[in-house]
Amino acid sequence: MYARNQQKPFRPPVTGGQAITSETATALRVIVFGGCATPPRGEWLRTGFVFREAEKDLAYGLRAPRNGTRGLLSALQAYVLKYLLFERKNENKLSPDELLRPNNGEQTEALWKSISDILWKIGEKKKVVIVLPQEQSYVPHSIAYFQDSITEKFQDEPGPGSLLLLYSAILTREIKKIKCDFVEEKQHLVMATEEGSQCIVMLLLTGRASPFLHNGVVYVGDEDHYAKAHFGVLTRSEIGFLFYEEEIGERAPGSRLKTPSLPIWVVYCLGHFGIIFNTNKELLRNYHAERRFELIYYTCGGNQCQLIVDTRGNTLTKSRPDENVPTMITNLEKLIHTKWEDAHIEWNGSINAL
Repeated sequence: MYARNQQKPFRPPVTGGQAITSETATALRVIVFGGCATPPRGEWLRTGFVFREAEKDLAYGLRAPRNGTRGLLSALQAYVLKYLLFERKNENKLSPDELLRPNNGEQTEALWKSISDILWKIGEKKKVVIVLPQEQSYVPHSIAYFQDSITEKFQDEPGPGSLLLLYSAILTREIKKIKCDFVEEKQHLVMATEEGSQCIVMLLLTGRASPFLHNGVVYVGDEDHYAKAHFGVLTRSEIGFLFYEEEIGERAPGSRLKTPSLPIWVVYCLGHFGIIFNTNKELLRNYHAERRFELIYYTCGGNQCQLIVDTRGNTLTKSRPDENVPTMITNLEKLIHTKWEDAHIEWNGSINAL
């Protein structure tokens, strides 16, 4: 696995390890793409980890085209923010704005720290499996197995970092456990959704590839079928998840996702993934801090918006007529209201990367 910025790639040396077997390669392709007799979706073979220009606005941000890897990259972005804002040493007492403008070395460090954090969580702090590229191919091409030059040898060009992280997460969790996380027997992780599946995001955030967002375990059955356990979020998440669709119904996140321990949320709004965050670690622990505060919304497409959320209940008059507001903004407001129901929202500027 490797990271790169706009200047040059970073390729750590590969030593030791264990060669992939035909059985493991086949199982990976089936659990991810649903089969291995045809090529996988192309975006997973060419989407690596690319930061925006160092030491500039949005230097904290990963960038990627709008494709099926966007959900995974948004989850990784949340961990990058967690490290940059709340975990790395800040001996020079840098302001939040300065912390969000890392240099090249800090970008690389944030990336590998974030990947380690994700896999350590998935492995329940007991074990981690990391997949790395090799020059030699260990699984031959056949009618039943279509070589993709990644699964069978994890080749690092033209940039399949997203796929390598997903494979590492799956092997760390173990394929048999991933299958148990699913509801449907023949389900797989990469679905037809434009920006990726919720199960991949939940795997990176909670350690389980579950389609359920509720708290705890719910048993579902009827008089003709045994009750089946639907595993949701078992403990309070460090990073949250907010969800908005026209009909949310039973898919609404529970409090363990809505109120994480850190003020960072992956968000899914009408098919689009992004991140919202606040730079104050104490936001969700201090009632007064949560009365009026700033949120920053970022997407890996390079859009950043800043907004003020006021939950005091005394300024609920809309600041502008609805007919003049872009659809994206009104939908994002609806998503924010799934967490802060009666909040007044003021938009406070935006940055669009080239």
